[in-house]
Amino acid sequence: MQNFFDLKPISYVNGTIDLPGSKSITNRVLLIASMSVGTTYLTNLLYSHDTECMLNALKKLGINYNLSNDKKRCSVLGIGQSFNISKSLYLNLGNAGTAIRPLLAALSLNNNNIYLSGDDRMHERPIKDLVDALKQGGAVIEYEKNIGYPPIRTKGGFIGGDVILNSNISSQFLTSLLISSPLALKDTTIYIKKGLISKPYIDITLSLIKSFGVNITHNSYNIFYIKGNQKYITPGQYNIEGDASSASYFLAAAAIKGGKVKVVGVGKKSIQGDINFAHVLEKMGAKIFWEDYSITCVRNTLQSVDLDMNHIPDSAMTIAMVALFAQGTTIIRNIYNWRVKETDRLSAMTQELRKIGAIVEEGKNFLSISPPKHFKYSNIETYNDHRIAMCFSLICLSGIGVNILNPNCVSKTFPNYFKYFLSICHN
Repeated sequence: MQNFFDLKPISYVNGTIDLPGSKSITNRVLLIASMSVGTTYLTNLLYSHDTECMLNALKKLGINYNLSNDKKRCSVLGIGQSFNISKSLYLNLGNAGTAIRPLLAALSLNNNNIYLSGDDRMHERPIKDLVDALKQGGAVIEYEKNIGYPPIRTKGGFIGGDVILNSNISSQFLTSLLISSPLALKDTTIYIKKGLISKPYIDITLSLIKSFGVNITHNSYNIFYIKGNQKYITPGQYNIEGDASSASYFLAAAAIKGGKVKVVGVGKKSIQGDINFAHVLEKMGAKIFWEDYSITCVRNTLQSVDLDMNHIPDSAMTIAMVALFAQGTTIIRNIYNWRVKETDRLSAMTQELRKIGAIVEEGKNFLSISPPKHFKYSNIETYNDHRIAMCFSLICLSGIGVNILNPNCVSKTFPNYFKYFLSICHN
């Protein structure tokens, strides 16, 4: 794809989208399947930059898997235990937080010598809270450059026990511990300090772990109790849900310029918290229709909202775009963790929204957005952040076009996003 994508004004959206698989589920289930007893047959796999990082790492770690030609199905031969690697290894995980963090915890279970690295942005993304927790359980971990950030080396040693985790920066730290702790020698009790963010992502993790035969209990998400010395057992077949975060762009398009749009692959029975995006759209006035495995959105008059969106940090970005087409000022609260994502999303969204004419106030952990009096055609800087590129594609529903710079950054989670988006666009 060229290094910009000039989207012409779109007058109407209508159609059905079969969603690609969830990134969050794909990377979690690939890792758990690798350490399970038996072969797991995955369907609706997402093949993107982040999941490719995980697959490449698993191959280096000796995992045998077979990816179908269309890269939507994958059989994973589990090793029935944690990784025990006899030689030192170097793993480059790009900017895939859903790969580097769970792998660090999994590779800390045995006396491995593994160097985990990534791209420049990954080396700015915090990992200290996870490292501190693993060290409490006996892990030996060394920072290779800057304390608190990758690149990092684990030499193993995590055996479980009592662990205090600061989990107010990223839910991926707790996810990583939850996936690895059942395979530790001893029972593990995780005490959450400073509060847990993005709880729905923890529910995804707990649901997947349960699918592989391990049950974890918790006390109102404050204390987690994990029996040690367990084994994951493959469920055999596992179908990966559609990506609920990706669904947000198509549902938003319908709310703004529908017609109606139906997304297939998530619905009432989804394990992903980002389906709550549809509830926020409903609060804003859109008409939402739920089925077990699909959600349909129909356009209606949109009103502003003032909400805590800590539970849906990724799709909350899409609400910032819907706010441009709503009456009044929308405030998105409790989203500090936007600052430690693929870029500082609070700052980036503020700058790009102002370009197109929006009135924006940026706080430490909130964003206030009032619609533009007149939309302005702009070149949108994407900061190599897939979600910014996908969000700002919706500007073409305003009556003006928009030019997305570095559109290929969507390959992180949704390589064919623009093809899917244009499939529901009509003039």
